[in-house]
Amino acid sequence: MSTTPAAPGTTALDPAIAARLKRTGDGLLPAIAQQYDTGEVLMLGWMDDEALHRTLTTGRCTYWSRSRREYWVKGDTSGHAQAVKSVALDCDGDTLLVKVDQTGAACHTGDRTCFDADVLPLG
Repeated sequence: MSTTPAAPGTTALDPAIAARLKRTGDGLLPAIAQQYDTGEVLMLGWMDDEALHRTLTTGRCTYWSRSRREYWVKGDTSGHAQAVKSVALDCDGDTLLVKVDQTGAACHTGDRTCFDADVLPLG
């Protein structure tokens, strides 16, 4: 088990991809998971270079858990897996968009998405 994210340049992530990433101070990038066919925004997770490498090479979303301080593959314990369809880097290089085919709930609360239970009022 890792206790810190992998340092940039210490993973097998393609150096050309790694050079384009603008990470937070702790080496992470926000990764938005979106249902590939409906556009539904499912969740936000965090990836470092190693998690991104694993996601790109295995076809399953791997995230860095800031609370548990370890890598986790979405669905390994819950069965609610994310099959990766595509990964895109935003124009600034500081956010990932991972289009997935979600099996079951994406949210740890059991909801389909992390964004449907607490809609804030406008105006």
